[in-house]
Amino acid sequence: MTQAELTLPRRSFGQTMRADVWWAQPLVVFLGLGAFVVYSTWAAFQGRNYFFGPYLSPFYSPEIFGPSPHSWFGPKPGWWPAWLLFSPALLVLWAPGGFRLTCYYYRGAYYKAFWADPPACTVGEPRKSYLGERSFPLIMQNVHRYFLYIALLFLLVLLHDVWRALWFADPITGAVSFGLGVGTLVLAVNVVLLGGYTIGCHSLRHLVGGFLDQFSKSPACYRAYACVGCFNRRHMLWAWMSLFWVAFSDVYVRLCSLGVWHDFRIF
Repeated sequence: MTQAELTLPRRSFGQTMRADVWWAQPLVVFLGLGAFVVYSTWAAFQGRNYFFGPYLSPFYSPEIFGPSPHSWFGPKPGWWPAWLLFSPALLVLWAPGGFRLTCYYYRGAYYKAFWADPPACTVGEPRKSYLGERSFPLIMQNVHRYFLYIALLFLLVLLHDVWRALWFADPITGAVSFGLGVGTLVLAVNVVLLGGYTIGCHSLRHLVGGFLDQFSKSPACYRAYACVGCFNRRHMLWAWMSLFWVAFSDVYVRLCSLGVWHDFRIF
């Protein structure tokens, strides 16, 4: 049997035979993620207007050091270099940021939208070689599971913030009473959406399903695996909703702190 070698011509960047608007999705992802990165970076470097009464922006939680009543260890430490910009958010945002950056869904999203690797299926990309995630810097994506452990701890901290957001201090007497404000609901929805996104993580599914070779030996383990799988099927939806809402939560607290918005007390 004779054999013939066939060499396919390499497409140039953006070249394709697709007739649909293939560029629409990566463009929307680029604008959405780009807007979030710009806003979150700006908000993190502000270092002020991130708390209002019992409310604390999730960008600044947990507040390890800072000037607000939510700070765990008081104001900026004396050993902090005077020449170095200080913001409580810069001490903690690396954790949720790293979790999203290494997420399986977000990898596919920003690989296409920002790196054009490739911009879409059967569309020419701007590089001639592919190294995958076996070399620096993409090999760092393998730490996603460890960021998952940290993200689960952050969920507990944010849940505690919601509990604290149920207790309001009287501005005159200082007496603390139980109540519910719109800001409390905003922070609570944020925890629900972040929880749905985190629980649906692929790494958590592998972690839950990796304890046993046969699920029949542990019905409880199977139920946990099925629960994670249920969230995982809508992972993209949870990712975008939680991304939008965590930014909105910061906007809400910030505008209340600036006096632009008035927080309505339900009771």
